[in-house]
Amino acid sequence: MELKAKGLSRRDLGRIAFQYGWTSTLFALAGMSGVVTASSLARAAEETAKKRKPAKHTLKFGASGFNENNLNIQKSGQLFFAKDLEDRTDGEIRVEFLGSNQICGQLDCVQKTQQDIVQIFSASTQNSAGNAPYYNVLDFAYMFPTRASQYHFFYSPKSNKVFREPLEARHKIKFLFTHCELRGLMLGKKWADKPVVTKIEDLAGTKNRVTGTQLGRIAMQLLNLNPVPIAWEETLDGLRQGLIDGAETWMGAAAYANMTPVLGQAVDLRFFCGTEHTAMSAPVFNKLEPHLQDAIMESSYTAQVHVQGCHEAALVDIVGATNPPRPGTLFNEYGVKVAVLSKEELKRAEQMCSPEFKPEPWEQWRERLNGWSGGQDVYKTIYDIAREIPEDTSPVNVPPQRWWKA
Repeated sequence: MELKAKGLSRRDLGRIAFQYGWTSTLFALAGMSGVVTASSLARAAEETAKKRKPAKHTLKFGASGFNENNLNIQKSGQLFFAKDLEDRTDGEIRVEFLGSNQICGQLDCVQKTQQDIVQIFSASTQNSAGNAPYYNVLDFAYMFPTRASQYHFFYSPKSNKVFREPLEARHKIKFLFTHCELRGLMLGKKWADKPVVTKIEDLAGTKNRVTGTQLGRIAMQLLNLNPVPIAWEETLDGLRQGLIDGAETWMGAAAYANMTPVLGQAVDLRFFCGTEHTAMSAPVFNKLEPHLQDAIMESSYTAQVHVQGCHEAALVDIVGATNPPRPGTLFNEYGVKVAVLSKEELKRAEQMCSPEFKPEPWEQWRERLNGWSGGQDVYKTIYDIAREIPEDTSPVNVPPQRWWKA
C-alpha cells in the first residue's frame, strides 16, 4: 500500500514525476500492481506521458490529502475519473492532478475552486461546508440509515432539486460523484485496553475532534461527545497521547489518513455522512462545449459506479472495517477493535440526536437550508429518498442511475 511496499522511495517517485509530470506518474502507478521498481515506473510514466495529447482545455484538480501512499486504501475514484475523462475526450480535456495538499487542503479546496485557482477538487463535504455551507444539508443526524441509502440518493434524479442545483446556484459548485460512508468515532490508544464500546453511554463525556460541519457539531453535542475543533496536524498526537479521546470520521478516512497506528477502537456510530466527493467549478463546466459537458457527466457516472464497488471491497479487505478485522488489513495490523453497535443501540442514539426525535436544536439550520433551496423541506425530502430502498440492501446492489437524466 505504501511506496516501500512497492519497492519505491519518495526520492524515486519525485525524480520520475519531475521528468514526466505528477499526473502521468500517478496514472502509471495506479495501473501497476505488485512490486514496482523505479525503472519499471519510469517506463510506464514515459509511456503514459506520450499517450496524453496536447489539450484544448487543461483543468487543475486539487485533491486534499490524496497521494501515492493511499491510492489503494480509500477507493474514492479521483485518479480513475481524471484518466477516464482524458480517455473519453480523446485528450481534448487534460487533467493536471495535484494531490498531497500541494495546492489546496480539506478546508479550502472548495474556496480555491470558487476562485478558479483549481477547476476540480476533492475533499470531504463536511470540511467543505465551512466555505460552502449548503453542504450541511447532507449532515442531519441519522438522515441516511445505511451506505446503500447514500448511494441511492446520489444516483437519484431527485437529488438534483434538493442538493445539486441549490449547491450550484448558491456556491457555483457542480457536484460530480462521491464515496459513501457513515461517520463514527475513532478512539485513541487509551481505549485499546478498554472493553469494546457497546452503548452510547460508554462514550458520554469524551472529548472528540470535529470537522468543519456545523450540523455534525449539533449531533455530537446532543450525544454528549464534546466536539472540539483541533488542527489535523495536532489530532494524531492528541489521540496517541490521550489528550483527546477520539475524532469523528469514517473508517476509510482513518486508514488513508494514517490515523490507524494511533487508534484503539473504531466505533461504528453511523450518525451522519462521511463523503469524500469530487466536484468542479460550475462556471468552468458551463463554458465547455456541450460534448465535453456530456463527457464529464459520463466520466462522473462511471467513477461513481467504480467507487461503489471498489470501496465496498476495500473496506473489508484493506481497511478492516469488520468485527473482527480480517487478517492482513490495516485495522488488524494495528490492533484496532471495531465496535459494531446493535440495532437497538443505534436507534437509541438516533432518538437522542436526530431531527425526527429532537427537532428543536435543528430548527435554525433547517429553516436556513430550506430557504437556500427555494423553500423545500430539505431534511424530509432527503430522509424520504434515503428510505426508498429496503434497509437491508447491500451497497453493491444499489442500481446505478444517470442522475442528470430524469
